[in-house]
Amino acid sequence: MPLPRWRRRGWHVLLALLLPPQLLLAQKPAPAPGRAKLAPGLLVPAGRQTGQAQVAVRVRVTDPAAFREWLRQSRLTAQVSQPGASPRTLAVSGLSPAAVQQLAASPFVEFVDVADRPAHEERQLNNSDLSVNAIAAVHSRFPQLAGQGLAVSVKELPFDPNDIDFSGRVINPTAFPAPFSDHATAMATLIGGAGNSSPLGRGVARQVRLTTSDFARLLPDDGAQLAAAGVSVQNHSYGVAIENYYGIESLEYDRQVRQYPTLLHVFSSGNVGTAASPSGPYAGLAGVANVTGQFKMSKNTLTVGATDPGGQVANLSSRGPAYDGRLKPELVAYGEGGSSEAAALVSGIGVLLQQAYRDQHSGALPPAALVKAVLLNSADDLGRPEVDFVSGYGQADALGALTTMRGNQFFSGSVAQGAEQVFTVSVPAGQQFKATLVWNDPEAAANAAKALVNDLDLELVSTSTGQRWLPWALSSFPRLDSLTLPARRRADHLNNAEQITLTVPTAGTYELHVRGFAVPQGPQAFSLAYEATPTALEWRSPQRALNVRPGAAATLLWYWNGSTTATGRLEYRPVGRAQWRAVGAAVPLAPNRYTWAVPDTTTLAQLRFVVGNHDFASDTFAIVQPPAVQVGYTCPDETLLQWRRVPGATGYQVYQLGATTLVPLAQLSTDTALVLSRTQMAQTRYYAVAPLLRGAIAQPGSTIDFATQGTACYFRSFLPRQLVDASLRFDVELGTVFRLRSATLERMGSGGYEAVQTIAPLTSPRFTFTDVPPAAGRYLYRVRLDNVAGQQFYSGTEEAYLLGAGQLQAYPNPVPAGAPLTVVANSATPVLIRLYDMLGRYQRTATAEGLINQIETEGLKPGLYLLQMQQENSPRQTLRVVIQ
Repeated sequence: MPLPRWRRRGWHVLLALLLPPQLLLAQKPAPAPGRAKLAPGLLVPAGRQTGQAQVAVRVRVTDPAAFREWLRQSRLTAQVSQPGASPRTLAVSGLSPAAVQQLAASPFVEFVDVADRPAHEERQLNNSDLSVNAIAAVHSRFPQLAGQGLAVSVKELPFDPNDIDFSGRVINPTAFPAPFSDHATAMATLIGGAGNSSPLGRGVARQVRLTTSDFARLLPDDGAQLAAAGVSVQNHSYGVAIENYYGIESLEYDRQVRQYPTLLHVFSSGNVGTAASPSGPYAGLAGVANVTGQFKMSKNTLTVGATDPGGQVANLSSRGPAYDGRLKPELVAYGEGGSSEAAALVSGIGVLLQQAYRDQHSGALPPAALVKAVLLNSADDLGRPEVDFVSGYGQADALGALTTMRGNQFFSGSVAQGAEQVFTVSVPAGQQFKATLVWNDPEAAANAAKALVNDLDLELVSTSTGQRWLPWALSSFPRLDSLTLPARRRADHLNNAEQITLTVPTAGTYELHVRGFAVPQGPQAFSLAYEATPTALEWRSPQRALNVRPGAAATLLWYWNGSTTATGRLEYRPVGRAQWRAVGAAVPLAPNRYTWAVPDTTTLAQLRFVVGNHDFASDTFAIVQPPAVQVGYTCPDETLLQWRRVPGATGYQVYQLGATTLVPLAQLSTDTALVLSRTQMAQTRYYAVAPLLRGAIAQPGSTIDFATQGTACYFRSFLPRQLVDASLRFDVELGTVFRLRSATLERMGSGGYEAVQTIAPLTSPRFTFTDVPPAAGRYLYRVRLDNVAGQQFYSGTEEAYLLGAGQLQAYPNPVPAGAPLTVVANSATPVLIRLYDMLGRYQRTATAEGLINQIETEGLKPGLYLLQMQQENSPRQTLRVVIQ
């Protein structure tokens, strides 16, 4: 008897709820014998294995020497090399498609994988806001944490080592091959930009050292070289096609992290979040299992997806699960342009966590597993409750992660098969509790059906009641409705990260149990992070280090740990005022954001929420538009910097670029100009200005390079208003009139330049000169400036032609034979020009379409010629021209 339709349709959902994930995935049919050794990209249908195309592959072998001997005896034409990974990973090239199948039959070959594929950058930087992931809050509260003494490798195309945001911190910059990638430069800026160019150029770890690595090689870089360069984090903001299997690249990354346990690898998840996988258990399912690259299937690395500014996972962000049902991505972060930016931000946060640990542990770096556990444990939950395949463990929270690491809210240990370690924690009343277990798992065999090797279990136990809680786990059954089921508490035998949360735990003592469920390669080291957070509101933006623009809309950010239906009264006040002004009477707290219409004023200010009997005040921040620095003049001996006056500012702080960051140069009380000496000009070309409000220094504006602002020694421009005219006018623009007494227009005469017109005093940097020379012709002009000290400064030379309307002139006259003859016509309509010799024989013709035109004289003999101009509805004009 057939099953009812509802039972036929829902059997997989029932299985997803009842059976463990690894058993569900095991239901897929086994591959045909021999084909299990081939990566999906190498599987060639029968009958299509002919052809002359040469194939390159990677192979994982049991015995390299025995494999080379087998290859020699098999008489396969191929070249073998070791690509720098482990000795058992070899590169084999020069194979035919049929030979690849034969290679898989070798008893010494464990797996045949694809070689390097072209990697692509995963979107361009569009925007950056360090407030979303509480990075700005970290900068404000822990300014001493900036990545000092640590190094990050940006693996993709080379970034621009000459960018001033990386000044003095690029490792071996002369070795960077050009051209430089804008995408890579943006990623390096997000990770470690110093903000020297502008506040938008500041990254997470502004003093970390930076280096590059080429993503043409998809295997891990040489670990010894990374260690020698001091690299503790490597960012990978790139991808290939969707690949769903545990390949050689995956296992090599897992192996490298085991070999170098403090090295953190951060990958972008990809930007194909609506696509379907072409292979694997989830093939054909749109919107799931679309992480871009099998190297991201590794277990001991970190994969990051992207959210929009509102904290919602972007549609383009690639989702999990991994090929074997594991959780991917593990984290999400703000990435307006995609997961590239999200990964870069998390790489920067990883650096700060390493520094915080190092500074408290005698210079030692934390295991990557601990950094990962702290990041996952502090993440803010998004989407479906607890973990899911879209946002992983949630939105990265830099401030929460630093609080955990600096508070030593973690344990380390190791367990063998069947062993257990117990850790005791005390949870106060009214505090949520969360704990996350992470371990660096041994690499699995290539193409393993399940990547997990050592399986640990986490359990939480109340010492007072004996109640037990298991970690959250997801259904990995390959159906869309199963993959969207909410997480359930149960043993997890797929992931090497497990998390337990309690929303409203009873105050008391709890035990965290870590057991070795199946540890064939033990003992297994692990890291366990935890936090207990009270009901409270924590401001994320604005921070004291940031400016808020007057009269604009600003997004306020906070983190609310409490009831999802709670509201608060939002208020604002300028510093120095006792009274708070209402902004919103009942603002919902759970969204953690609010758009505020900022008053059009300049002041230091504060915001606060009133929730019940509790006040939650923000940092003091500046409402101000920082001034843009301009160059008044750049003369050989000095440069004048100037800026507009900021209403309400009590002074100005001028910065110059030091060895790595902007450093204070001078603090002015009321002046809005600063003269740089020759010595200061030689030190650096980069300067910025920040206003002072009530003595507090606000954020500076953009940095300028005074040598590239288009202002020479006073002059910005000196141009004739119309090159050919019956009356000559010249427009002049100066950078400033500071210290100037007069400006004089000079015309070249027979005895040199002669004064034509003088303007004194100079009250504006823009003015106009007028001249009517005594006769029609071509003239040269310049402007002389006289300052109060008696010095004189000259503009460049400009030419102009005095001609009546419809008139014609030719230059030079005489003209050397073969040189072009310039014909100037003061006409708004086309003019027909003909050249005749003195016998009236026609020689040349041209049409004057503009004011200045040329007629070639090449081939004409020296002598006297007649140049005739005919303009519509005007009498013909004739000029005598001599060719020498």
